[in-house]
Amino acid sequence: MPRSSLQAPASIVMIRPHHFSPNTETARDNHFQTIAGSDTIAVALAAHEEVTRAADALRAEGIRLHFFEDETRTTPDSVFPNNWFSTHPGGHVAVYPMYSPNRRAERRQDVLEMLKRDYRVQDIIDYSGLEQDGLFLEGTGAMVIDHLERVAYAARSNRTSEILLERFCTHFNYEPVVFDAVDARGKPIYHTNVLMCIGTGFALIGLEAIPDAARRFELAERLRLGGRDIIALSHAQIADFAGNAMELQGRDGLVLALSSRALRCLEADQRATLARHVTLLPLEIPTIEHAGGSVRCMIAGLHLSARSPHSF
Repeated sequence: MPRSSLQAPASIVMIRPHHFSPNTETARDNHFQTIAGSDTIAVALAAHEEVTRAADALRAEGIRLHFFEDETRTTPDSVFPNNWFSTHPGGHVAVYPMYSPNRRAERRQDVLEMLKRDYRVQDIIDYSGLEQDGLFLEGTGAMVIDHLERVAYAARSNRTSEILLERFCTHFNYEPVVFDAVDARGKPIYHTNVLMCIGTGFALIGLEAIPDAARRFELAERLRLGGRDIIALSHAQIADFAGNAMELQGRDGLVLALSSRALRCLEADQRATLARHVTLLPLEIPTIEHAGGSVRCMIAGLHLSARSPHSF
């Protein structure tokens, strides 16, 4: 039997955009974002093709994929659904308040209806109304969740309200662990999942990005408590999205989905450490990465029990 893990979902949601473009509104605090060029039609077509190829590669590994189309022109970041909802063992779903006003239209009732139809959903807690109070928590972008140790790690930013994080952790029974993280220029990193990925037997973490030495040591030791191998990422590797990866349950075992750019920047010993735990699955998504996110941002994992068995 292939190895399975509570940390690694076997089913996911992805959104394929038809009019992708980097979001000028989010560029104010997402310093990983670049403008992909002036030919908007070419950019949109390239992104559509990248998502299509990524979805095919994930399906080929035996990962169950729920694929939704976005044909609107008003949701440039819809390819990143993990920011507006998350799912949790026991049948729990959360819907989140988004920092940028033009991202709030990404929340989709059809996705929530699919979850209720195909999975055992006990409750949906909707925090989105707290946008009116200036409280934001952008899902598993703002938090990197350790489902095995019941911890929610979160770097402070405009997109992570500590008040709302505490509320989420109370509702969903996680321990909040908050820290500061900055890029090579000393600017706050907008999402925790850019610098941190927690797998079953490993953790990728940008220790260089945590300026407080004592806090850096505490986080590394906390992650080691679960017996994980710690793979420390440099600022340059974080900028190449090496931290923005996701462990998934494939047909033949655990898979780490990451971008081709991320894989290229890893050192040989880092790749070897990962290979002891997972099969590496690189996805070529250079156009999507212009929007300041990578593979992890594109995947909303489903930590829910299916209503009936499914074949792949």
